[in-house]
Amino acid sequence: MLNANTLRIEMNISPELLRTTYDYSTYRALIDGLLEEGKTTGANQSESYISYALMNQKRMRKWEKIGKINLELKERVMDVDKPMTWLVITEGWCGDAAQILPFVAKLAEENPMINMQLVLRDEHPELMDMFLTNGGRSIPIIIGLSEKMEVLGHWGPRPEPIQREFLENKISGAKTGKEFSEYMHLWYAKDKGVSFQSEFLAILDVWIQKLQSLPVQAG
Repeated sequence: MLNANTLRIEMNISPELLRTTYDYSTYRALIDGLLEEGKTTGANQSESYISYALMNQKRMRKWEKIGKINLELKERVMDVDKPMTWLVITEGWCGDAAQILPFVAKLAEENPMINMQLVLRDEHPELMDMFLTNGGRSIPIIIGLSEKMEVLGHWGPRPEPIQREFLENKISGAKTGKEFSEYMHLWYAKDKGVSFQSEFLAILDVWIQKLQSLPVQAG
């Protein structure tokens, strides 16, 4: 376990950014509204991206209905006793985001101290470029923030087991992009959010320690 006294806040995010965010229900409604118009989020309005967004809404509805939350993680979420924001970088066409966001939303609902907000990647390139993965703009990224918008840490874009396979396949080319995408979503279906929640439990421990190590603000 990390010693909270050794933890440091590395950066801040502008409070103005939160004026352009969505809560989870508004984000879901945004995607539904765009799909009714034959659109999705972002600049790429290709038929394939719109198809991805349609499938993603089904994935999110599924996990909203049947997704189970790890009891240990639920209890740790309740240990957050100071305001904390979970800022999620996402897009409607992102399959990984669709597999993860319902679990994040369920967790955030457990504790009123936690404020889950979402931003669209392509509308916030400066923010995205603060959280690159191997130089790429991979999403989703979940950023933990203190009340003063100090960055506590981040998670993403995928649970480590499937991210490792993704990177290995990128080098080997054993599966085509389409084949790996199908394989990956089968992996998510079998995993049922377990890997994400295990990883998020560990990172939430660090965020809570950082939050508790911050100076108490005067009245």
